[in-house]
Amino acid sequence: MQDGFLTVSVIDSSNNRPIVDATVNIYSIPGPGETAAPIHQNLKTNISGQVTNLALPAPDIDYSLDPNAQVRPYSEYLVEAIADGYETVIINGTQLLPTIGARQTVPMPPRSRARGSYSRQNEEVFIIPDHTLYGDYPPKIPESSLKPLPPPTGFVVLDNPVVPEFIVVHDGLPENTSAPNYWIPFKDYIKNVASSEIYSTWPTQTIYANVIAIISFTLNRVFTEWYRNKGYSFTITSTTNFDHKFMKNRNFFDPISIVVDDIFNTFIKRPPTSRQPLLAQYCDGKKSQCPNQMTQWGSKDLGDQGMDYESILRYFYGDEIIFEKAPIVSGVPISFPGETLQVGSSGKNVRTIQNQLNAISNSYPAIPKVREDGIYGESTANAVKTFQQIFGLPQSGVVDFKTWYEISRVYVAVTKIASLNPTI
Repeated sequence: MQDGFLTVSVIDSSNNRPIVDATVNIYSIPGPGETAAPIHQNLKTNISGQVTNLALPAPDIDYSLDPNAQVRPYSEYLVEAIADGYETVIINGTQLLPTIGARQTVPMPPRSRARGSYSRQNEEVFIIPDHTLYGDYPPKIPESSLKPLPPPTGFVVLDNPVVPEFIVVHDGLPENTSAPNYWIPFKDYIKNVASSEIYSTWPTQTIYANVIAIISFTLNRVFTEWYRNKGYSFTITSTTNFDHKFMKNRNFFDPISIVVDDIFNTFIKRPPTSRQPLLAQYCDGKKSQCPNQMTQWGSKDLGDQGMDYESILRYFYGDEIIFEKAPIVSGVPISFPGETLQVGSSGKNVRTIQNQLNAISNSYPAIPKVREDGIYGESTANAVKTFQQIFGLPQSGVVDFKTWYEISRVYVAVTKIASLNPTI
């Protein structure tokens, strides 16, 4: 056994703000005939609503690197959060891989019943399914990787692909009208799928390749309005036979989060005639095969051989593919200026970051307030480092592409600029 590391973030689901002094309990998940064993009890969330870097046992790393391993390569835990004034929430199935960090967000709804009416029968429980490389899921039904676009009178109104603010995920088969639809921020959706479908112990370039394939596939569904043109009111499904596996409220793995933050607007396409992102289909390459598409275990092997993500993707999808970046438009107050902000930088972009950090610090007071003077000094760098520590970014103290958009995301979330139930 080796340890993995878990950070639990407890937030108010009504306003995305951290819940301080919530109680967090962590249990092992029992096998048949066993009872749950407590691992950590009565932990208290800090000023940022977190308990951080809990070392928990996980299987040996070799199991997640071997496609023929018969042992489940990750451990599972039950995470319980309790706070006065909120419904108790249980995440049953938080997954932990060895040697790396994972982050479990626990959204807690304010309690609607009278204070004296609480009972454990009213807990909200979210059961996380098996990882797709370990569990039994239907294989992807092959479809054309390029979609015919409808006439101008159809739903497609964009000249080029853009990154949307939300992905509307239908949690079931397309025709299942009783399945719920979830509005998921775009980056969170990509992190969820990648954490559900590949192991974050794999080579970094393999993670990049798989994340770009997921982004490209998703942006194809967005750009072509694939489901809306069929009369549905969602962007994508959570079913592996049609789309990607999405698991509501699952945990994300740090290596995957960092990659997604770095390239969440990068996609592939086939020139010269196609405007649309490639519907980059793939399979695991072990339980199912998919000729002329990427296999996840195959991409892991190529990463082991030292290939970069562009070479991996071209190996599977063809040398002619090109890499493009979609504009980030929806829900972002100001786009990334194109240059990294650091000590010595100055101007309106620095002032924007200072303003947004100060707004975020109203909800996350561990982030120190800074003067909004447009001068990137040590105090601004320290505030950025604290932000990066809380939200799982490399603690560089500089505002690069990924930090800019993560600051923007949190700013929008805690200031309620973005509606929790938008319409598109």
